[in-house]
Amino acid sequence: MSTTLTKLFVGGLNVLTTEDGVRKHFEQFGTLSDCVVVMNQQLGRSRCFGFITYSTPEEADAAMAANPHVVEGHDVELKRAISREDANNPDILANVKKIFVGGVKDHVEAENLTEYFSQFGVVEKAEIISDKQTGRKRGFGFVFFEDNDSATKAALTRFHTINGNKVEVKKALTKQEMSTGGRGGRGRGRGMNNYVSHKYSCISSSSAILYREIFTWCRNLIVCMVLCLKLRLHCSKLVGFGCN
Repeated sequence: MSTTLTKLFVGGLNVLTTEDGVRKHFEQFGTLSDCVVVMNQQLGRSRCFGFITYSTPEEADAAMAANPHVVEGHDVELKRAISREDANNPDILANVKKIFVGGVKDHVEAENLTEYFSQFGVVEKAEIISDKQTGRKRGFGFVFFEDNDSATKAALTRFHTINGNKVEVKKALTKQEMSTGGRGGRGRGRGMNNYVSHKYSCISSSSAILYREIFTWCRNLIVCMVLCLKLRLHCSKLVGFGCN
């Protein structure tokens, strides 16, 4: 089974939280086939984010529906895992409930879109656009979901087949969202094994500890240099006094 609908990103973890801690929390929503906390190999510490993969899309949906989550006392961010090539793609990252469906042939009706895309979530409305003057279908349409996550699930797969018709699916963005790169409520993220999250910055615990250690080392070095300088001046005075 493809991990497109079953793999989730977990951000904002406590630096001390292990894979066992993540697994213990998220297994209440279903069976995890994989659980990874990403590590900083140089420091040997957690990078404060990871990934979980459920056995079925329904289990992943249950975890998403239970947002927000608290793991070992920390509020964490749970989002769909996005492939690296889609990391900067506004069609995937934009937080919208509406998708664009292109390449729709004449035999496909709005009811067909509703029936097909209901597998990703509750569909509020589906429409196929027609020319106002001639009434002929223009070969594309839109599907409106009840929530953003359903639209994201549908857009994670670019091409779908509906009634034998291969169509292309994207997030439906306004002109303003397109001009700003779809930054309305979206962001970039980090990941591993060709996956990244939507938006997350893990400059928290591990980086803070590293910076603190570097600062302490530099401070001690400066203190040593000052002491050496004072000792050198003191010795110079003693040598000068002896010469007199």
